[in-house]
Amino acid sequence: MLKSARKKEKDPEGRMPLAEHLRELRNRLAKAVLAIVVVAVVAAFYNKQIMDFLSAPVPKCPGRDLSQSRGGNCAVLVFNSLASPFTTTVKVSLLAGVTVSAPIWLYQLWAFLAPGLHKSEKKYTVAFVATAAPLFVAGAYLAYAIMPTSMRVLLSITPDSAANTLNLDDILDFTVRMILVFGLAFELPLILVMMNIAGMVTGRTMAKWWRGVVMGVFVFGAVATPSTDPLGMCVLAVPIIVLYFGAVGFSMLNDKRRERRNPDRLLDDDEAAPLDLSPEPVGDSEALPALKDRPAARSGYDDVT
Repeated sequence: MLKSARKKEKDPEGRMPLAEHLRELRNRLAKAVLAIVVVAVVAAFYNKQIMDFLSAPVPKCPGRDLSQSRGGNCAVLVFNSLASPFTTTVKVSLLAGVTVSAPIWLYQLWAFLAPGLHKSEKKYTVAFVATAAPLFVAGAYLAYAIMPTSMRVLLSITPDSAANTLNLDDILDFTVRMILVFGLAFELPLILVMMNIAGMVTGRTMAKWWRGVVMGVFVFGAVATPSTDPLGMCVLAVPIIVLYFGAVGFSMLNDKRRERRNPDRLLDDDEAAPLDLSPEPVGDSEALPALKDRPAARSGYDDVT
């Protein structure tokens, strides 16, 4: 009873002392890290299945026979050092921990930031998170779907006099980078939509950027994709461009909706913000000093002239 009486009531606007903020941040970080570690430990028991899944896009030589790898038809996956299996297992487990526990640590981040947000900001943030997750998954799935073709294109450059032995650690890095690049790139249109909702940019302005955006997306696709082949560039660029024009259309509709809700949209500046010309009493004022108290003019002119 005494403990509950001494407990301070929470500020409805989320205000708290700096020490309370730091304590809240520590607790949220501890819960997020604990979730990542628990999932990583569980993933360590399934590390072989996870590595098989991430390396599945590579066309592997049957029976690990390098003689069939002539001309880049297939490849053999190897480890190049004694510690590589262990470090690769740790990397894959941590990656699985961060990915699978994303709902938990994202919730902890949201719980730390939410008390300082207004109701409308909370509503838009929930919509942002609910839309961002499917977009990221769609981009990651698209990257994983095109990787077999991309890898075959890259391996086809191999001359007949050579064979392909690929480091499994490099293949896992390649796969993860492809998934992250595609997943994060699919978030660009959503960011533009949120900027429009926040009033930072209009749909008409975004429509004027289309030439630069199209060029920039293709350049980004050529530079960011680890495969560096035209197929990966086009597969990444085309969906982003489609999503971009979808974001432009949504933003223009949102601008029209916002304009319809503005009661002063048909008024000019003077009518929207009328001037108050009604007279008001000035009150008592000090009398001007007598002319005789002023200094005598010199040469017929006073000090001002």
